[in-house]
Amino acid sequence: MTSIVSPFDQAPGDDPAPRTAARPAPTDRDRHAGAIRPTQVRPAPRSATKVDQVSRSILMRMLEHLRHGQLVIIEHDGTVTTHGDGTREPVTMRLSTPAVWTEVATKASRGLGESFVDGWWTTDDLEGLLQLLTRNLDGMDRLRNRWTKVSSPVADMWRRLRPPSRRRDRREIAAHYDLGNDFFELFLDPTMAYSCGLFTSPDATLAQAQVTKYDRLLRSIDLQPGDHLVEIGTGWGGLAVHAAQLFGARVTTTTISVEQHRYATELVAFLGLQDQVTVLLEDYRDLTGTYDKLVSVEMIEAVDWRGHDAFFAPCNRLLKPPGRMALQAITVADSRFARVRNTEDFVKRHIFPGSCIPSVDAILSSTARTGDFWLTQLDEFPQHYAETLQRWRLQLADHADEARSRGYDDALLRLWEFYLAYCEAAFAERYVSLVQLVLERPGSVPTELQVRR
Repeated sequence: MTSIVSPFDQAPGDDPAPRTAARPAPTDRDRHAGAIRPTQVRPAPRSATKVDQVSRSILMRMLEHLRHGQLVIIEHDGTVTTHGDGTREPVTMRLSTPAVWTEVATKASRGLGESFVDGWWTTDDLEGLLQLLTRNLDGMDRLRNRWTKVSSPVADMWRRLRPPSRRRDRREIAAHYDLGNDFFELFLDPTMAYSCGLFTSPDATLAQAQVTKYDRLLRSIDLQPGDHLVEIGTGWGGLAVHAAQLFGARVTTTTISVEQHRYATELVAFLGLQDQVTVLLEDYRDLTGTYDKLVSVEMIEAVDWRGHDAFFAPCNRLLKPPGRMALQAITVADSRFARVRNTEDFVKRHIFPGSCIPSVDAILSSTARTGDFWLTQLDEFPQHYAETLQRWRLQLADHADEARSRGYDDALLRLWEFYLAYCEAAFAERYVSLVQLVLERPGSVPTELQVRR
């Protein structure tokens, strides 16, 4: 998973889990492995400033055009306003400070999310509220276009000029994935897959959906016993283990997350797969050798858009012809990519710094520049990600008390609640999508016409 640029920012059967879910008991290092620290919250201003008043006026005019639902806003002084066409059940938003208006008007999704984390507003249906805003894409675009020149020119220019670096890559990956394995265990299923599952039925468990995803990806590249598979982006090791256990493949998988590397290494040892699976703590750009097949699941989004060529060039180099690469990626429409890549939304600032959601065209353009890949398959599963995110969000809510007992504060929990709901709404409303692509390297070209019968 990675950043979702919202309209504000324009940007069954038996459960197969036991086969892949077995993992070693947590160690002391699991607890708060990363830099866990209390999330800083701001006190809520009580009185409205002139800027708050102007911001409220602008946003109220925008809300006059709200469609496809209804929003009820209860302000800090008891003022109640209703917006929308009433075609769906109303969503209520309660403001504890007038400063929310300025936060949203000047920082868009960042302001909406940050003020939620600060406790400046609440709602009876966070995901429903975010879906309603997403449905009103045109109005949100106007908001972004109006305020970008005022609120964020320096920040946006800095992001454009700041060059990518490996040191920054490691720091930004650690900021998220090294948060603490015990935190992710609160809401992920036993496979520890932190990516979209594929649901074969509404009754399928999350673990079943993740195994279905593994199977589909590995079958799409025709993974065979004895094949040497390279995986870019280990996660917690679920796919690598699955490929070894169920497909009989040799696997080399790499990550730059210290905690994920430790976890996956211990998992491989626990399952006795050391002769089949090699877990590297290494930048994928430094990998050597050649492999029969390649897979990467929701890794490309962590790459700055200027680094796409540096991602696909090694993929092409590592994959021997006629090899196949399976890529699962979150994507944005081609028409939005130019705006998304230079816009900092809530998720880019607080969840996945340095990330960038690609478009399909951006992916294929990069593969064309860097090698001889050709696209042979493309499938889209946005609703499956909305379902996955909803299950994660509800699971985290169910384990909130346990999270607090492990030292994770309420502000961090609100941050993650907003993040998961934010992404869920984007997928549910098809603002972003989830694709699986199969890319192939061509083999030798026959010199004579061959007819297959």
